[in-house]
Order: sequence, then structure tokens, then C-alpha cells
Amino acid sequence: MLNRALQFVACCIVSAVSFTAFASSTPLKEGWRLQSACKLQADGVAISSAAFRPEGWYSASVPGTVLATQTADAAVPPPYFGTNLRTLPGTSYPVGVNFSNLPMPQDSPYKCGWWYRREVTIPAQTRGQSLWLHFGGINYRADIWLNGKRIANRSQVAGAYRTYDFDITADVVPGRPNVLAVETFAPEETDLGINWVDWNPCPPDKDMGLWGAVNLVTSGEVTLRSPLAVTHFSDASLQRADLTVYGELHNATSHPVHGTVAGTVAGVRVEQAVDLAPGEDKTVVFTPEQYKQLQIHHPQVWWPYQMGSPHLETLALRFVESGHVSDEKTVQFGIREITSELTAQGYRLFRVNGKPLLIRGAGWSQDMLLREDQVKLQDQLALVRDMHLNTIRLEGKMETDDFFHLADQQGILVMLGWCCCDQWEHWNKWTPENYKVAAESLRSQMLRIRSHASLLVWLNGSDNPPPAFVEQAYLKIEQETHWPNPILSSASGRPTSVSGKSGVKMSGPYDYVAPSYWLVDKSKYGGAFGFNTETSPGPAIPNESSLRKFLPANQLWPPDAAWSFHSGGGKFKDLNVFNDAMTATYGPSSSLDEYERLAQAMAYDGERAMFEAYSRNKYTSTGVIQWMLNNAWPSMIWHLYDYYLNAGGGYFGTKKACEPLHVQYSYDDHSIYVVNSTYHSASPLSVSAAVYDIRLKKLFSKQAEMNASADSSTRVLNIPAEIFSDASQIYFVELTLKASNGDLVSRNFYWVPARLTTFNWAKTDYTHTPALVPENMTALRSLPQASIEARSMLQRSGPGQQLRVELHNPSQALAFQVVVALKQRDGSAVLPVLWSDNYIELLPGESRVLSAVLPHAAASTGDSLTISGWNVPVQQVGVHAR
Repeated sequence: MLNRALQFVACCIVSAVSFTAFASSTPLKEGWRLQSACKLQADGVAISSAAFRPEGWYSASVPGTVLATQTADAAVPPPYFGTNLRTLPGTSYPVGVNFSNLPMPQDSPYKCGWWYRREVTIPAQTRGQSLWLHFGGINYRADIWLNGKRIANRSQVAGAYRTYDFDITADVVPGRPNVLAVETFAPEETDLGINWVDWNPCPPDKDMGLWGAVNLVTSGEVTLRSPLAVTHFSDASLQRADLTVYGELHNATSHPVHGTVAGTVAGVRVEQAVDLAPGEDKTVVFTPEQYKQLQIHHPQVWWPYQMGSPHLETLALRFVESGHVSDEKTVQFGIREITSELTAQGYRLFRVNGKPLLIRGAGWSQDMLLREDQVKLQDQLALVRDMHLNTIRLEGKMETDDFFHLADQQGILVMLGWCCCDQWEHWNKWTPENYKVAAESLRSQMLRIRSHASLLVWLNGSDNPPPAFVEQAYLKIEQETHWPNPILSSASGRPTSVSGKSGVKMSGPYDYVAPSYWLVDKSKYGGAFGFNTETSPGPAIPNESSLRKFLPANQLWPPDAAWSFHSGGGKFKDLNVFNDAMTATYGPSSSLDEYERLAQAMAYDGERAMFEAYSRNKYTSTGVIQWMLNNAWPSMIWHLYDYYLNAGGGYFGTKKACEPLHVQYSYDDHSIYVVNSTYHSASPLSVSAAVYDIRLKKLFSKQAEMNASADSSTRVLNIPAEIFSDASQIYFVELTLKASNGDLVSRNFYWVPARLTTFNWAKTDYTHTPALVPENMTALRSLPQASIEARSMLQRSGPGQQLRVELHNPSQALAFQVVVALKQRDGSAVLPVLWSDNYIELLPGESRVLSAVLPHAAASTGDSLTISGWNVPVQQVGVHAR
């Protein structure tokens, strides 16, 4: 076993030099051509020659997988619409099965290699400099040719998450076009590829191709890469930060080099003489003990956005030889320190700059074809902040540099690590190449991302921790690359002989459970205790306007195979658990409109309950990650906003539960809590609770005064259990939290059955705990009709627009789950929209004002508002300018 571990580590030492980018870096994005090797008679020598003519090839941009390129070229039917994906050549694997674990079909067009070809003009002024080709991601293997010469083969280039840098100084001619040709090969079932688990189908090309950026990089004889500044605070006052600075040097020549590494760190100058042997790699280190100026007094500290300001500093390093800058690199970093510990109960607790933080986040997915969209990326992180979430989890999806930069700037934490459910965790089947690829992938990613302020933790495994010799090798690489943040063996609760207890759990559920589940389960499964790294109340049905974008009109209702195809894989390849719970709890649906109302209410209630339970129990609960945040393609499951950034009930249930100062109800004991997620106290506050029967007769009312200390969860009052004594009833619980001046701080409204779900704990599996006796909410189907009066006002607000909507309920009935949506003239939704609230209730005579921020200023007076609800007729209201 020890020999295997040593062999695993040794593979890193002999591998190619790997770094991210240099000061002079030119993206090779446009101008590529793509074609299948099976359609060509030429070899790499010919294809990479200037005389070759790529006639009939696809136009391509990089990054871009093979299928993404074909989709952009309209060479295949739109793969996200209906069941079109199953009509694509090579999509013969069984529906719902993890294609990553299966061989590529023999008749698949992606069984062949695929060529990327581009002409590159090297500027004449680069003579005398070192020239490099940087590849940010190749899936999975490649032969790389330049001007008729193979500069790397498929045994050297293997691994989806490795980065590569090739010295091409001697292989190019500055001042004229040079030809680069890359033949890529899809991952096999025994490769450490890109895996979609059970989230969604895998595309038939398995995301083969140049999925990462390709850059032409210039430098001098010595390269400098991956600058890093690590923070340690001398005490809890945060008044002195000791910074340790690292930089990675490589001497690309066959002779010794003497030079100086110099630069600035948060405005402080540092300098150090360095000697490099021929071909040597060396880490240069500046410690605060040797360089007293790195003991920063009264620093500006980086915080997650909920804790303070995500202030970023600049680290700039350069290598100077004989008075010339050989290479330089600048990164932004945060003066911050992230630590973790096990609580007395054995739960993993994270601290940022010494302060505890309840992690409330959700799981991230890239686009299924790995397409990049900078505007959509920015919009999604805006949605994360709008929901008051503080963390995004990546499972095996190594996002772009832009993603991490934006997370740094927005103050959103990121937890990330390797994926489950394919060769990444089939350690008993690993080949010698797998060990090398795993090590090189980890080293590449550590050096690429380690400087980012947003990084919370790295997970060396997902569903399972790696065996001891693999974990030891991983930890050695992480130590060598000076990873500055906590490391966990996996996202599960399985301890290891190397690192001990993880302090986290991955016990589900992933499918529907009733809202009371999270508080009733107090110690065994997915309830609100400990740190749950992935869990969910189940499916999230997109709004009808989104369904119409990816389902044929004749398959919108009733749900059919197309609906199931846009669910997940494995145990999640249909909506049966969710639909059965809907029927048992609320009654059957006879139309899409009816089904939508029920589904959105269930999602709202479920997400709110989950996040509220974990918030109430902090720090017995230390973290929860909703599975998931978003989808790789249009999907019926696991999202808080859909593929088109349309926010449904789950989004607004989450936003309600996670608001900074929040009043909430407890299903298990009828208690009322105030949760303060800010880091300053709030007082005095007034809490009011009222309980109504379904006919709106007030059964209980009570008010209490309280002070909410910083980062607290405070029990304020109790509703007597006898209030809920009528087993045939549904009760409405209305809560308000007001400041001393009477301003409303938080409002919450619940629909509560007299008898909660009785769970069949003995039938619990990793997907969910089924109901033995479900709660009965069918009386909600008989709510009397209510009406809503509405008017709107559109006004300019900063770079975008703000829409103000005044709602009033003039009827004598409760207006339940009222939704306001902004529509364009053609009826399509304006997206994304950041609504202050939605899916709300209005008591008789009550008025509410909702506001909406439209970041991209898409609204006009020709647009309209659609107002609807559970028992509210649909109406259109015009948008009026101020």
C-alpha cells in the first residue's frame, strides 16, 4: 500500500510544468475549425500544415466542446428541447443511467477523435522571448500538433481537470501564421472525466473537446505563476494580519539564472534574490518573520457579504533578471482567515476571521455542454445574494476563473472538491494512469484557484472518502501547494484513518418530505443538526412560461415521458414520489394550472422549512447545502431558480427563510423564534403571532418584546398546543417582527395541518423518508375566491430599473400564494427579476407593496404584470412609468 502511495506522489514530480496565466497572455478564442477524424484522410502532420484546407469543417470558438460547437452551428436539433437529445447520434445509452460509467457506443460519432484547428500569427516582436501554449481544460485526451510537429501525445495529455503549458519557442516562426491542430478524444468509462451523476443526462460526446481556454503566453527565461498571500491574524481583534506570500518559479532554460522576485502585497513592497538551476522549479516564500512589513497593522479585512465588506487587495509579483522583467503576475486576494473545528457534538463548524458562520448554501452546476455565459453568471450570483445564501458548493465542476473572481468580489463562499459516482470514486479499479491524472488534476487546480478569497473548503472526496494511500497523497499535494483553507476527506460522515472524522453528513433526503421533517428528525437522518452537505425537499417544477420553452405544446399536460426525461437519473428519473405526495396531501390535479399552483406551494413550504430548521438550531446545526441551486439544462428537479433564471416558489421560500432578521414558526413544538443572521444586535423588537382557522376566525394572538443579539436564534414565545386541537382543521399562522419605530422587519405566513405527517422511519433510504400517514391539506382547495387590486410604477434605479407594485385585497377572503410576474408584449417572462417578495398571502383588507429590480432594463410601458394566485383569478395590469 505504501509503495502505491509513493508511486502516486512521484507521478507529480515528473509531469509537465503547469501554471495558469502570465502578464502577456493572448486568448485564442475565435477562428477555430472543428471536424471528426473519421471524416478525414489526413494525419496530424498534414492538418497542422499551412497548405491544408479545412473545407466543410464546423466553425468553432474555444472554450467549446464538440457538441456545443455542433449545437451552435445548428448541425443537430436543439438538444435541450423535449426529447431531442435522444435523437442525437451516439445517445443510445439507457435513459436515467450514468453514461460516464459506460463505454462509448461503437457507432457513436464521438468514438472517433475530433480535430480543432486554428492559424495563429505570432507577433514579430516576440523574438527573443519564451512562447508558451496554455490549455485550461481538455476533455479527455489529445494529440497536439504545431506546424507539422507533434508537441504532445495522448498519453501526456490526459485528464479533464489538468492544465497544460507547452514551451513552443523553438517550434514557431514569429511574424507569420503558424498552424495549431489538436485532436481530442472523449473519456472512456475508466477515465477521471466530467460526470453528471444523477442530475441530468450526459451529452453523447461526454463533453469531449477543448472545454477550457487556450492562450498564447509570452515570458522571459523564467516564468512566475500562481502568486498566493496567506493570512493569519495574531488575535481576535483582527488588528494585525501576518501575511505569507508564495510564488512559483520555473527556469525554462538549460543554464542557471540569477534574479530577483519583487512586488507589492496590499501596498507593501517585498524583494528577494533567487538562484535557479537549469530547468528548476522553485517556490519563493516571503514570511512575516523575515519580512516585517508583512505584519499588516489595521488591515482592511475581507468578509463574506453578510458579515461585512468583501474588500480585496492586490498582490503583484515579478521576476527580474539583469534589469529586465522576465515575467509578472497580479492577483486579487482577501486578507481573511478561514478555519474549521469539530463542535462538542462532533459537527463541523466553520469560522471566518474567528467568527462562526452558519453555512446556508446550494449546489452549483455548469451548463451541460459547458458553455460559458458571463452575463448569466453575474445574474446567477445576484440571485444567490438575493436569496441571502452565503455559499455555493461545486461537486467536481471546476468553474472558470471568472466564476471565482466574481465570488470573491460578491463575498460568496465556495466549497468544492471532486465528484462521486464514477471512476473518481472507483478506487479499487484505478489504473496507474488514474493515479497520475488524479494527482496532476489536484495540483493544477490547487495552483489555479488557491489565491481566491471566496474559497471555504476543499473536499478530497464526495460521497465517499478516498482510501488512506490516496488521501495521504492528496494531502501531500495540498501541503506542497500551500492550500490555505480547511480540507475535508469527503462530503459524507465516513471517518478515515488519516484525517479522522469529517464532521459533516450526507444523509439526504433528496426527494419530497413534508415540511415538519426537518425539525421532527432530531438526531438520525437529514434533520436540522450537524452539517448536511447536500439535501433537498425534492423536485422544483418550473413555471409554465419556462415549461413552454423546453416542452412541446402537446406534452405540457399531462406529465409524460418528456417530463421524466427532464427529471434526473437513477432513483430520480421520474416525479412519482413528489406527485404521490401532492395527491395524498393536497388532492389530485386535473390541469397544468392546478398542478403548478400545488407544486409551487409545496416547493415554497419545503424550502422554507428546511432552511428555517437549520437556522433555528444553530449552532447545533452548522450548515446546510440545498441540492441544488441551479440546473445544467431545463429540469424538473433540484433548483432554486430554473435554467432560464425564472424564480418559483422554492426561491421565495428560501429567500424568506434566510432573510437577515427573521421571525419563524416551529412545526415540532409551536414555538416562535427570531433568527438574527447579522453580526450586530437588533433591539428592541416586537414579535406578534396570530393563529386563524381556515375561515379566518382568530384563535390566538400574542405579542412579545425582545432583543436579538448578534448571530443568534432566540425563542420568543409559544403557541399553546391546544390551539391546534381540531384534527380536521388547517390553521394559518401569521407572524410579524417590527422595529421600535413600527417598521416591519419580517413577516411570515404558514398553513399548518392539525396533525403533522407521520413518517415511516423504517423505510428511510438515501432518497427520502416516506409518509406513513401524510398531512391533510385538501381543505385549501376549497378556499373562497379572493380578488386583488393592483397598480404599478416603473422608475429608473441606478444602472437598471425598479418596478413598484401595490397590491390590495378588497375581498373578505384570504388571497393565498399570490404571484406577480412581469411579462413582455409577446407573453414571455422578463428575466431575471429580483422581486422583494412573491408567493405571498394577503388577509382581507390588507395591502402590500412589492418592488422588483430589473438589472438589464428590459421593461417598458408596453409590458404588463400578470397577477395570479391559488384562489385569485388571473389578471393583467399595465406597467406605468413614473
